[in-house]
Amino acid sequence: MAEGGIISIVPPLIAIVMAIATRKAVLSLFLGIWAGGIIFAENIGIVQTFDWIATAVGESVFHAQIIIFTLLLGSSVAMMWRLGGSHAIRNWAIEWVDSQRKSGVMTWLLGLVLFFDDYANTAVVGSTMKDISDNLQISREKLSYLVDSTAAPVATLLISSWVAFQLSMIEQGYEATEIPETEIPDSFSVFLDSIPYNMYSILAIAMVGIIVLSQRDYGEMLTAERRAATTGKLTRDDARPMQDVEGDLGDPNVDNPRLSSFIVPILVLIVSVLVTALWSGGLFDGATLRDAIEGADYALALVLGSFATVVSTYILGYAFSVLSIGESVDTTIDGFGIMLTAVTILVLAWSLGEVVSALGTGDFVAGVVDDFVSPEILPVVVFVTAGFIAFTTGSSWGTMTILTPIAIPVAWDLVGTHEMVSVVVGMVFSGAIFGDHCSPISDTTVLSATFTGADLIDHVRTQLYYAGTVAIVAIALMLVWGYTELSPFLLLPAGIALLVGLVYGLSRAHANMHGLDPVQAVDASDIAPPEDDD
Repeated sequence: MAEGGIISIVPPLIAIVMAIATRKAVLSLFLGIWAGGIIFAENIGIVQTFDWIATAVGESVFHAQIIIFTLLLGSSVAMMWRLGGSHAIRNWAIEWVDSQRKSGVMTWLLGLVLFFDDYANTAVVGSTMKDISDNLQISREKLSYLVDSTAAPVATLLISSWVAFQLSMIEQGYEATEIPETEIPDSFSVFLDSIPYNMYSILAIAMVGIIVLSQRDYGEMLTAERRAATTGKLTRDDARPMQDVEGDLGDPNVDNPRLSSFIVPILVLIVSVLVTALWSGGLFDGATLRDAIEGADYALALVLGSFATVVSTYILGYAFSVLSIGESVDTTIDGFGIMLTAVTILVLAWSLGEVVSALGTGDFVAGVVDDFVSPEILPVVVFVTAGFIAFTTGSSWGTMTILTPIAIPVAWDLVGTHEMVSVVVGMVFSGAIFGDHCSPISDTTVLSATFTGADLIDHVRTQLYYAGTVAIVAIALMLVWGYTELSPFLLLPAGIALLVGLVYGLSRAHANMHGLDPVQAVDASDIAPPEDDD
């Protein structure tokens, strides 16, 4: 069995490079897993390959729950479509949301409000805004970026499904130090102190706002937005959208679509997920709110919440005499079908996670940088390391698991202050989210593309420009902090101002290079019906 060393990064790099180069996510992921099987087994590796694929689902209750959640959300999307809810929200949007800027702001704000879980965030915001964005000729790549770059960042900053996991990682990191237990601070206070240093997440959210309000784009996103505005093609000609509701389900047979057929299921999803999460955490059995948040079973909440959403659509279909029970069952099965591509990619991405775990990829990368750090550059080294691990493994949580127990002892040994521990914790979270945004094998990236109906690789390629810009600014700010220790509350406004300047400068430079207008704003009066390319 060959494991460890530089060869351990080969399988994820094969998958990522091939996915970006060929735009064939399923093939690229499978070949990456197979390459890992060859390295691990030191033979043709096909048996090991399928063993990892089976393990990714069969030995993980969490993975199985996410698959169930995804399939049930597919059913909900199909039911809302057949009930006419999607057409109703589209009709409402035509009347009230009359510009790309308003649509973008609505997407951004929805993403900020639904901070309690990144998966639910992508599902609700993506499903809600897809038809609205389509009518305003916003490319699916742009919508996926707006959803993806808000969901995970806001979840890691506020009280969400991430909190219990983040706190456990902080506790595990302190346990790896030689600090007496009586001198170890409360993990929640360390988490709160780390928030200002989670600069990538904060700046990523700000970047979405800047892009939305300025209506400026650059890189491949500007090309995608120009295509959508001038041709009505919301995806490129050869794209493979992660879901195709209209193509798979046809037009809904509803003469007078009701807005309630869309709003009620969405509200049911939000309320049922929150209530179930707090219930599973023991809030109704006497636990404090904090204990309930930390102890909640968020995966279970997503499953039960999505099931409640499906039930609500059945009730609406029957109450409005739109769908019989038999027709609703058929629609549910059709809804499962539109999610099969997403589920396939999720399973393969998790399987690749099994590969990098078996080969010790994360430990190798963390170990390479462990001996080459100084207090001034430690935060940046942690950020870059976390970003690379998340990029190659496709897992922000996996990155935190690998790096936090290493980064906290290193920070304590180098500086010996709890402030530096909070700083590196923020940098681990930041780097994990950054790598996640850049990786085509990340589950949140897959789900963002799924619920917005975008091509996965096109989503990654267009988002890379913006994620990279934010990462560079975050690195610059943390280098300044390392050598000056200026307050992050002074550095963050400077970082936002720098992002504004970069967006305007890069959009102008790219537009001039290709003879385009850097501002791609479209009002309702200018809109021609988008092509049925999805």
